[in-house]
Amino acid sequence: MAFGGFSQGETRAPQSDINMVPLIDVMLVLLIVFMITAPLLTHSVKIDLPQASSAPTEQKPETVALSIDGDGRVFWNNEAVDEVALPARLSAAAAQKPQPELHLRADRNTRYEVIAEVMAEARSAGIEKMGFVTVPER
Repeated sequence: MAFGGFSQGETRAPQSDINMVPLIDVMLVLLIVFMITAPLLTHSVKIDLPQASSAPTEQKPETVALSIDGDGRVFWNNEAVDEVALPARLSAAAAQKPQPELHLRADRNTRYEVIAEVMAEARSAGIEKMGFVTVPER
């Protein structure tokens, strides 16, 4: 006990009240812990959450398959197009709302110069979405 003595011969009556010293020690330690952790709980992190809307979804734009074979010939949705008509078709496609996606597919034997020229024409016509389509080997 906290108030007990070391003498053997002394007989004391048992103490009937509660020893409050250990309880106060525990409460003071808890108070200090909460005082230290309370400011940390008020710190928040800003998160930009997406906003839900009930607006109708936009229709998905069509895709234009622009293929180039090994000889440099260009095909617009599997229809042969000459070098003169290609810029006009690209400009017409760029003027559409929503603008179609251009899927560029080239043969393995196509020179990179031809692909770069077609990409430059598409960019100058105003095509914003362009992707490459590849076919894996079997």
